[in-house]
Amino acid sequence: MVEVGGQGRLSTDEFTRRLRAVGEEGYHDKHPFHVLMHEGKLTKGQLQAWVANRFYYQALIPKKDATILSKADDHAFRRAWIHRIVDHDGTREAEGGIHKWLVLAEAAGLQRAEVESFRFVLPAVRFAVDGYLFFVQTHLLVEAVASSLTELFAPSIHALRLPVFEQHYPWVDRKGLEYFRSRLIQAPRDVEFGLQYVLEQCTTRELQEKAILALTTKCHILWSLLDALYFAYISPGWPPPLWDK
Repeated sequence: MVEVGGQGRLSTDEFTRRLRAVGEEGYHDKHPFHVLMHEGKLTKGQLQAWVANRFYYQALIPKKDATILSKADDHAFRRAWIHRIVDHDGTREAEGGIHKWLVLAEAAGLQRAEVESFRFVLPAVRFAVDGYLFFVQTHLLVEAVASSLTELFAPSIHALRLPVFEQHYPWVDRKGLEYFRSRLIQAPRDVEFGLQYVLEQCTTRELQEKAILALTTKCHILWSLLDALYFAYISPGWPPPLWDK
């Protein structure tokens, strides 16, 4: 099939390869901050900063997924997608991914109320995470779904974090690692549906390229979160003025 402009639609295999290549080249597991974390070289304060700042992203995920739901006309899609909100929010108190991240924060020595208040969230982290929600709000449904396909690359990093924390950060209470264990099950399930949806809905080369760009944008957003942490807490170690006031 050749489309207008001379670009033929990618085969399913090639489209899948292009999507996976985004993570192979640009997923944030390759960021110097994560490399230091996985080598056990972060200080207690640096690891706590990551936990507190990452929570701002965790807290946004259900809002992002609710936005995706609001774009969908297909009730079958909504039934398949809505469990993502339940995974993060739970159906009652003291369950769900957000709760588990707060347990991690407490296990790392942080106060739950301070983490929930976003007191320690760097401005650049806020801008990046808020920008992700804006992206989902202002782009096509298939682009929003494609941006969530970083789940393709997440299981390997979650699997790595469990032994890394146990070996290098024994001061973090083991009960705080349940979030990583749960995502080993949830992420592959989620990505199977999301990937199939993107493969089926991108019926033109233009849509395929938009999906690839959406996933690239999401990788850039996750990368920029770590840029902010690295700049503020590692090198040159310059936290912005007023951010924690």
